[in-house]
Amino acid sequence: MPYAITQSCCSDASCVSVCPVNCIHPTPDEPDFGTTEMLYVDPRACIDCGACADACPVDAIFPTESLLAGPDAAYVELNRAHYDDTAAPEGDDRGWGAPTFPVSLKPHAARLRVAVVGTGPSASYTASALLTTSAEVTMLDRLPVPGGLVRFGVAPDHGSTRAIADRFATVFANPRLQMCLGVEVGRDVTHAELLEHHDAVVYAVGASADRTLGVPGEDLPGSLPARRFVGWYNGQPEVPADLVDLDHGTPVRAVVVGNGNVALDLARLLLTEPEELAATPIAQHALSALRRSTVREVVLVGRRGPDDAAYSLSELRPLLARDDLDVVVDGDDATLAAISDASPGCKAAALQGLPVARLDAAAPAGHRRRLVLRFGTAVAGVAGPDHVTSVRLTDAEAVDLPTALLLRSVGYRSEPVAGLPFDTDTHTVPHDAGRVVDPATGAAVDAAYVVGWVKRGPRGGIGSNRADASETVASIVADANAGRIGAGRGSARSFRRLLRSRD
Repeated sequence: MPYAITQSCCSDASCVSVCPVNCIHPTPDEPDFGTTEMLYVDPRACIDCGACADACPVDAIFPTESLLAGPDAAYVELNRAHYDDTAAPEGDDRGWGAPTFPVSLKPHAARLRVAVVGTGPSASYTASALLTTSAEVTMLDRLPVPGGLVRFGVAPDHGSTRAIADRFATVFANPRLQMCLGVEVGRDVTHAELLEHHDAVVYAVGASADRTLGVPGEDLPGSLPARRFVGWYNGQPEVPADLVDLDHGTPVRAVVVGNGNVALDLARLLLTEPEELAATPIAQHALSALRRSTVREVVLVGRRGPDDAAYSLSELRPLLARDDLDVVVDGDDATLAAISDASPGCKAAALQGLPVARLDAAAPAGHRRRLVLRFGTAVAGVAGPDHVTSVRLTDAEAVDLPTALLLRSVGYRSEPVAGLPFDTDTHTVPHDAGRVVDPATGAAVDAAYVVGWVKRGPRGGIGSNRADASETVASIVADANAGRIGAGRGSARSFRRLLRSRD
C-alpha cells in the first residue's frame, strides 16, 4: 500500500529529500512549493518504503491502509486527487531527480561566526543549516524561552505540528551554538555591536505587529487581535493571564473576523470541550477560563466567497466531522449558489450538505456549540459603551450582531529593524536572496541578512522556512567564500562578556 500525507503536514520537505523515487510534490524547486496547502504523495509512484514517514518531523505520513478506517481517510483521496489534477512537467517521468548538495565553507572562512536574531522556525532552520557548514552560531531572543512561533503560535491541540520543536531542540544543543535569551537587539545590544563580535547577522524576527480593520471601535476592550489571543492561550510571557474573560453568565456569541487557518484555530479552541484540551500544553490560566466559558457560538466572518477562503481543507475537515458541533453556512444567494455549483475537491464543495441558516441578530446564542461560516461580509464598526457589545456586519444590508468577544484575524506585518532599510508597502526588509540591500543603490548592506516573514512577508507555514533558510545560508556561505564578509571576528566568550556588562 502507498503512503499518504495528512493534516499536520508542515511542508518542510524533509520527506522529499529522502524519497528514492521522487513521488512527493511539490518539491522546493517547483513553482507551487510554499503556496499549496500541504505536500502530496503520488500513489502511482510510491514504492511503500516508508522513508518519508521516518523523516517527517511532525508525524504526518502514514500507510493508506492504516488511514482508511479512521478520521483521516479523506487524506487518502486528497493525495490521489492532487495527481489527477496535476500533470507531470514535460520530460518528468516521476523518477529520480538530480541530486543537490549543500554549499560549504572554504578553509579560509571556516571560523565564520553568525548571529541569528530570533529562535522561531526560520531562525532554527537557519541555525541548523549554518551548523552544517562548520560555522559558529549565536541565537538571540528577547523572550526568556526559545521557540517563537512553534512555542507561542501553534494551537495547543496541534500536537504533531508542535513536535517539530524536538528537531529544533537538537539544534539548540549543538556545542557550536550559543543561546542568549532575554536579550533584545536594539535595546540591550545594537546591530553594530553584534557585528563587532560576529561576521554576519541574520534577522529572523517574523511579523510581530497586527494588521487592523480600520473601523471605529476596534480598540474597545473585548476586541483583540488574533496574535494576542493566541499568545494568551499559549502562555506567551508578554501577554497577561487575565487578558480574556469568557464567563458571561449565559450563553454568548463570539465573532472571529477572517477565515484563514488561524481564524479556524481561534474558533476551534473556543468551541472545544475544555477537558479535551487538558492534556495539551495549553496555558493553565486559559484552560481555567475555557472551563468557565459561556461562549457557545462563533461566527467566522470572511470578506470573500467560500471558494476563496484562506483556510486549508486539512484544517476545515476535522471541524466538519465533529458530532458535538453544529456547523452552518450563512450567506446570500450568490454564496449558496457558489457552494451548490462547486466542483469536487474545491473549498466551496467541502461545504455542500451543510445546513444553511441566516443569522438572527435578535436571537441569543443557544446551549449547543455552533460554528457559523459567514461569507461575503465586511465589518463596518464595533460598538459598546466601555466593552464590545456588537459588531456591524455589512453585505447586501447592515446588521448589528451582538457579541461578547471580537477576535481580529486579518493578518500580521513585520516592523522596521533598527539600522536596516524597510519597505513600508510590503512590510519587509529589501533583499537579494536573503542579502539585505539598499533600495536606493541596490548595493548589499554589509554582513546583514534576513530570513522568514521579515524577508518574504507573512505567508507560508512552519516548513516553508526550511527552503527559505537554505537560500539565505547559501548567500552567507558564498559571501564568506568570496571574502565579502570576514571570518573569525570576535568569540563566544567576548560576546558573553559584553552581555554581562549590560546586566
